Amino acid sequence: MSVAEAVEYTTTSLVGHNRISTQALTSLARAAAAEALGVEASDIRADWADDDGLLALSIVAPISVPALTEVLRDPRRVQGFGGSIWDRTVAAKSRVLETVTRLSGSQLSRVDIRISGAQVREGGRVQ
Repeated sequence: MSVAEAVEYTTTSLVGHNRISTQALTSLARAAAAEALGVEASDIRADWADDDGLLALSIVAPISVPALTEVLRDPRRVQGFGGSIWDRTVAAKSRVLETVTRLSGSQLSRVDIRISGAQVREGGRVQ
């Protein structure tokens, strides 16, 4: 039996459905946003809304930034953190959307991010 036949057989022979709880999706979204923004998942709030049958994710989180004294000494530190806060937030939206979709199988219509503060990090972003 080929892999395709085995998958087709398994898919058609198992009845029922799987559900991912809101709590699990929220934990996944917080972890994805934490990685993208360089902060701890515990500092992030994630909320879900229905968007014409798809999930809309709203994130409120701080973002990691270099110390301003470091930036004054070496302006390239901003690029070491991934660019400006604006650029990093725009990039984080697509990363979070892709990660949550890939890992959960859920279809998201959009990800909205509101930056609620800044966390000064020495050396670089938290990964």
